[in-house]
Amino acid sequence: MLTEKQIELVKKAGFGYLRLIPAISLDNPLISALVERWRRETNTFHLTVGEMTVTLEDVAYLLGLPIDGEPVIGVTYTACDALCVKYLGRVPDSGYASGGMVKLSWLKETFSHCPENASIEDAEFHTRAYLLYLVGSTIFSTTTGNKVPVMYLPLFENFDGAGKYAWGAAALSFLYRALGNASLRSQSTISGCLTLLQCWSYYHLNIGRPKLHHDPIHECFPFVLRWKGKHSGPTSNRDVAFYRKALDSLQPSDVDWCPYINISHTVIPEFILNQLILGRSKTMLICFDKAERHLPDRCLRQFGMHQTIPEEVQRWERKTRGVDGGVDLSGKMESELNEWSYRRFHIVEAEEDLDESEYKHWYLKVTRKFVGRPVPFSSEFQRMNAALRDISHLADTISTHGMDDLQVQSVARIRYIAHECLRDHARSSTVVIADPQNDVGKRIRGKERVRRREMGKRRRKDEPEQYYAVNMNVHSQLYDDDHAHLYHVDGDVDNHQDLPILANAGDNGELSPMARAVDGGQLCDVTDNVDCDITGGVDELPSDHVAEEADSKISCRSDEKLPPGSHGTFDVAPQSTLNNSEDVALQNDYNVLA
Repeated sequence: MLTEKQIELVKKAGFGYLRLIPAISLDNPLISALVERWRRETNTFHLTVGEMTVTLEDVAYLLGLPIDGEPVIGVTYTACDALCVKYLGRVPDSGYASGGMVKLSWLKETFSHCPENASIEDAEFHTRAYLLYLVGSTIFSTTTGNKVPVMYLPLFENFDGAGKYAWGAAALSFLYRALGNASLRSQSTISGCLTLLQCWSYYHLNIGRPKLHHDPIHECFPFVLRWKGKHSGPTSNRDVAFYRKALDSLQPSDVDWCPYINISHTVIPEFILNQLILGRSKTMLICFDKAERHLPDRCLRQFGMHQTIPEEVQRWERKTRGVDGGVDLSGKMESELNEWSYRRFHIVEAEEDLDESEYKHWYLKVTRKFVGRPVPFSSEFQRMNAALRDISHLADTISTHGMDDLQVQSVARIRYIAHECLRDHARSSTVVIADPQNDVGKRIRGKERVRRREMGKRRRKDEPEQYYAVNMNVHSQLYDDDHAHLYHVDGDVDNHQDLPILANAGDNGELSPMARAVDGGQLCDVTDNVDCDITGGVDELPSDHVAEEADSKISCRSDEKLPPGSHGTFDVAPQSTLNNSEDVALQNDYNVLA
């Protein structure tokens, strides 16, 4: 709870609107899926519709922080005692401080209540503690989740002076750096203002938008408050794979490029309106050692403009603060500070009557439309059958008592369709794509055993190196990629779905030209041999085609040599017919073997 005096000081410091933002429940799978789409080279999300990013304009609208002013930079510290005594009037115990950081819990426990009759100095101590707690738990939150650097305290020495800093630009620089770090394979956590990131997604993308118990609040500022409140819609089934698939299939109709255009500007404070022009500034954002490029020319449609082919991104060095206390970062970041000082001279302008087809053609050459791994047809097939069984069971058990004739007929129709579909799936020829890695592994292992028996030798269990060497050798002949997945993914592939899978190129860090591997939007290594769409289901395969293939054996066996980079056709192996619909999930009529 803040006193009236404290609230006045907080407003002077530039955080009068940030303090109004409540804790908003974070959608972790949505944030993880967005991280997978982030590119450190451009500080933008690479989506199917083009590049998008959180801009200075978004920060001003959503958080109400000033995006113009002095850069947030100063001196680093590795000890807390001297600064805490000077600016807070107290020193934390050894268990509450380490490495130039103090725990948020100490700030809350010690300064949560300021007496009404407190002296001016004591009120300022409490207010600085509150501001340090506020920025440490929101815009400058660290991966530890419970600590904040004390280096921000000198910026709050004079509250009028604190209000002259571009806190919004610093918050965006901090978030850019956090997204870039989180997109790396070596890191699995993210820091920064995730409320800003999530609400930005809610405004711009029709994916995962919450359904609230009440109508969204439009006439309020800052605009993050629109998403305040408990959600009424179900979110239990929205995991990372759900959002990854949604972003892979994102359509232009799902994007709101200018979500704030219809919101009344009468609720926006004048100082924010005067600074909005900087939302289109191509400049450097600074937050102590975190200097990141702001590139609105790559997402002009977010400003109601036609998108042109952007200029090549000028490389910059991502610096880190010194480990020694008392280091003034201003001396290490002269070029970045100089670029920020000329921010008003680099406002991107619109081009009239521009055809965006050139941009779209260029964009497909430097990006990758799909990120996630595709769901195997076998899994889709089993999930569809499980859903049919659930529908059939519900239709069989639902009571028709009290229904009119039309409702009874509808229930009967549902029963009939569900049972017919289950019978059709049990009796007809169904094709699914098996996991090529597993199949090849099994067939190679069988082949190896045959060879060893012929040579009068038995492979010993303590010789795994030779087995895997042979297995990988044959595997490389069958597949032109190091990974047996349908999608082409540059770099190593992690088996954990909650970690990002990014199209990292080589050591130069440039965007990989994935468009060469894209043919009509499909990224599939076996499309030459299977007449089906990778995004479709098994029902899209013609049944007569399956029937013709059922009696014939075509294709390459594991003991036939294939040229590198080529793909074999498929051998359809018939299995026994299922007796009832309950066995559908356990066994398929046919397996397609690579």
